[in-house]
Amino acid sequence: MNIHMCDQAFQWYKEELQLQRGDFVRFFARYGGCSTVQKGFSLGVNKEKPIDAAVTLEKDGIVFFIEQNDTWYFDGHDLYIEFDEKQNEPVFTYK
Repeated sequence: MNIHMCDQAFQWYKEELQLQRGDFVRFFARYGGCSTVQKGFSLGVNKEKPIDAAVTLEKDGIVFFIEQNDTWYFDGHDLYIEFDEKQNEPVFTYK
């Protein structure tokens, strides 16, 4: 399992969350919403430090991560974060 993020999505997160070198961003399973990997759950995003990171992606000194206790949500899939130009926001896919 890995995290892949395009440059446009990274720039969007950097601006929206006012991220700076040394910051951490967590992707986590949250109850509610919809997803192609887990019914009744969706992917949440929060700016916080890791406790037990299972997967990390570092871009420009900013670390994006998934905690060990959230790996079940991904069901063995990689997380791909692309950017939807029409919606002007990141889009998650699981491969």
